[in-house]
Amino acid sequence: MTTLILTVAGADRPGLVAAVADVVDAHDGNWENSRLAELAGTFAGVIEVSVGADRAADLERALSGLDGLLTIAVRTGSDADEADAPLLSIEVLGNDRPGIVREVSGVLSSHALSIEELTTQTRDAAMAGGRLFEASVTARVPASVDLAALRADLERLATEIQVDITVA
Repeated sequence: MTTLILTVAGADRPGLVAAVADVVDAHDGNWENSRLAELAGTFAGVIEVSVGADRAADLERALSGLDGLLTIAVRTGSDADEADAPLLSIEVLGNDRPGIVREVSGVLSSHALSIEELTTQTRDAAMAGGRLFEASVTARVPASVDLAALRADLERLATEIQVDITVA
């Protein structure tokens, strides 16, 4: 089996997921994992598909037929398995301002953490006015990472940019 990673994006409308699923199914592919969302009228996501090696090129060509409905980029997934590396959960909450994602991801990158999942949102601050920024990060932690140093850097950053960062 071959693993394909599909990156999809297009104007949101009914039937987008069904269109991709129909093409995958028609080529005997299996929809393994996905992260799909609508943001500001645009539907976007990443889909992991497994398909027989002899059908992968045909599937990729068939997906290009959805151009106009969705833009789809296809790449071959990696066989590297990092499932042994433990996961770390990080929550960020504070007044919204530019640069929070850059700052937090920069600290994680400097400690060689790989972001597994990142979700962010802004919302109105109920009592104080203004906007709040919230982020939830799940990251893989290689055995070589000094967790105490990582926590210290995140604490320093939280003070510096005036947000709460919780590590679990």
